[in-house]
Amino acid sequence: MSTAPPRALLLWCPDWPVLAAEIVDGVPATDPVVVLHANRVVACSERARAEGIRRGLRRREAQGRCPHLTVVDHDPGRDARAFEPVVAAVEEVVAGVEVIRPGACVTAARGPSRYLGGEEAAAERIVEHVAQSCAVESQVGIADGVFAAGLAAREGRILPPGGTPEFLAGRPVEALGRPALADLLRRLGVRTLGDFAALPAGDVLARFGFDGALAHRLAAGRDDRPLAVRQPPVDLTVTADHDEPIERVDAAAFAARTLAERLHERLAAYGLACTRLGIEAVTAHGQELHRVWRHDGLLTAAAIADRVRWQLDGWLSGSNGRGGARPARPTAGIIRLRLVPDGVLAQAGLQPGLWGETGAERERAHRALSRVQGILGPEAVVTAVLGGGRSPAEQVRLVPWGDERAPARPGPPPLPALPSSDAAPGVPPVPGGPVPAVPSWATVRAGSGVAARRAGGRAGRGRAVPEPPWPGRIPPPSPAVVLPTPVPAEVHDAAGQPVVVSARLAVSAPPARLTVGTGRPSDISGWVGPWPVDERWWAPAEARRRARFQVCLADGTALLLAVEGGQWLVEAIYD
Repeated sequence: MSTAPPRALLLWCPDWPVLAAEIVDGVPATDPVVVLHANRVVACSERARAEGIRRGLRRREAQGRCPHLTVVDHDPGRDARAFEPVVAAVEEVVAGVEVIRPGACVTAARGPSRYLGGEEAAAERIVEHVAQSCAVESQVGIADGVFAAGLAAREGRILPPGGTPEFLAGRPVEALGRPALADLLRRLGVRTLGDFAALPAGDVLARFGFDGALAHRLAAGRDDRPLAVRQPPVDLTVTADHDEPIERVDAAAFAARTLAERLHERLAAYGLACTRLGIEAVTAHGQELHRVWRHDGLLTAAAIADRVRWQLDGWLSGSNGRGGARPARPTAGIIRLRLVPDGVLAQAGLQPGLWGETGAERERAHRALSRVQGILGPEAVVTAVLGGGRSPAEQVRLVPWGDERAPARPGPPPLPALPSSDAAPGVPPVPGGPVPAVPSWATVRAGSGVAARRAGGRAGRGRAVPEPPWPGRIPPPSPAVVLPTPVPAEVHDAAGQPVVVSARLAVSAPPARLTVGTGRPSDISGWVGPWPVDERWWAPAEARRRARFQVCLADGTALLLAVEGGQWLVEAIYD
């Protein structure tokens, strides 16, 4: 026993791509206008149809029929953006709207018809509201199922319950919107939807496949697909207006707690919790203040109140404009306070740490650092995030406390040191050691596969040598101190001649003495390297070619040196 499809109310805006071009690009829709896709007409204005232009015509033929034709390229994004106000206008009258495509949306007819006094009254109300709100002409069709409602909307008809099969029976098979299937059905002698619906369902499935079987159900009026309606977003924002401007911190703390409890109750009613909070304030002089707080856990009512209080304290306790470190204090008291839950998730969606990562000590530190940010700004407290890169400076990114700790570059685990015949990179330099073998992945340009092929050739045919993700990366141990700005240095050999590295990575002589800046020379007791990197060699303006060395001085100091363009630099210091 089959049940009738649910009644659907579909709103259709004729020639929507043309109207969207007028709304977004200012192309007059009253002129002969066509929208082209793949050199064929997909939509045309009413005046263009009067000139004999139809959908499916080629561009040259359309321009031949109407020489003064305006041609617009098809842009689905433009159509969707222009249709959004229409959907919003429909949602002001009825709830639960599904957008089929730009220019057509559908909703269940039962609710609006019962609330507005019948299906005809609901259709008139929606068409009138769309015309008044968006200045767009539209038509409404109501039938059993979305497919039949779409065809009825083109005629502005409201089909009676149970009358959908009779309405569809006389329609041509082209109404299915499947050109290949319609062409095949016509060659088989099936010209109307009624003829197609009369065929046995099993034979249709065997001959035309699943898509043909779905089209067969639509032709028979058995469109029982439920609507995937769009739910309007819930407004979770809370606002408090104050007749007396808030200028004291104690009054701000009281207002913050009251507003925080309201926000927490509203979130809890929807089973949500806040992870990112926007605090907005408006002063009596119209000045608008805004700050976003982020938390790696769930913000409770007390945590929300604390952050609002800290932020208001930071605003109301600002500098007096005479060069203080804090931002300038507002020129008047706060008359409106607004809390916006910028990031929410299900309350059961956060798993606390197993070993006490969210303990009292961590929370106390987080509160203290967050308060400093509220007074001095988000950039006042930063933490380091390790990521990928070839130099130590590239592997560290400083992010404000509470922000997402995402590395700037994907960072694999530290690369293991490869042994060589003379020395191994990544181990303490051997005093007086010779120049070590160059690591296989650092011999040529970074990012290419030539290094692995060269290493494989040296190792022997058939032996695969994996190439790490960051060729030329310094192996462990990592330096303890990375200098924000590399310090110039000079490296000389035992004879006092400057040490240079050739284009083929040959060191002119073993390094013997190092002079950092204007300091005194220091003897080098051991060294390893070079680790060369040729970055962005395909872009001459951004290309960098340099080589790095690890050196150990006679006093036990270990440094990371780099040579670029003949200039030696001290990049980092080891423990």
